[in-house]
Amino acid sequence: MSARDRMPERPRAGGKGRGVASSGARGTSGAPGRGPAFPCARCGTPIRREPGHPVKLRCPVCRYRIYDYPRPCAGVIVLRGDCVLAVRRAHAPKRGFLDTPGGFIDAGESIEAAARRELREETGLGVGRMEWLGFYWDRYFLKGFGFFPTMNFYYLARWTRGVPHAADDVASLEWVPLARLGRAGDRFAFVHMKLVIRDAKRAVAGGKVKVPEPVAVNPKRAARGAR
Repeated sequence: MSARDRMPERPRAGGKGRGVASSGARGTSGAPGRGPAFPCARCGTPIRREPGHPVKLRCPVCRYRIYDYPRPCAGVIVLRGDCVLAVRRAHAPKRGFLDTPGGFIDAGESIEAAARRELREETGLGVGRMEWLGFYWDRYFLKGFGFFPTMNFYYLARWTRGVPHAADDVASLEWVPLARLGRAGDRFAFVHMKLVIRDAKRAVAGGKVKVPEPVAVNPKRAARGAR
């Protein structure tokens, strides 16, 4: 989902911060596991993710342990006639790839409120009634921290008025025919977006969304979490 540019702080399990974390520890001693090494939140020893389900972060020195919990995200598919509002990402990860308005949910924020806030921050638009679309698993990459799982909640909404304007984290905005999205050659920023577009097409056509309950984009990958 979109920019998801508002990245979580590395040392914490839930929520997110507004700053981009540094590149992590240079040393690797005492850091068994997979992926990049980064400082233990308690003592600073370089640590890595331990393989397994669920994925754990455990320090071999102070024994601090935390699970690699998924981070919740919210997004919205905005329709204007037969077109969808799409954004081009201005920053890593997936700079220049196709995305839709959305991002990480703030602590204490409802899913719908987060979707509306992200839409407003990235495009300047507001919408009326929002309809539930679906829930999708995916993962997000943070330099120096690696991949972590994300829970992506989407709504459908109709454009009513206003001209969208790209925020600093958006390279460009465009109205793209919904029927055209999802074809071979589209460079979506995140794997789950193919399912989102598929379900949006079905919802607009008056059909039932095929995935009403949460399922993994790739069950094996989701089970491994952030390897």
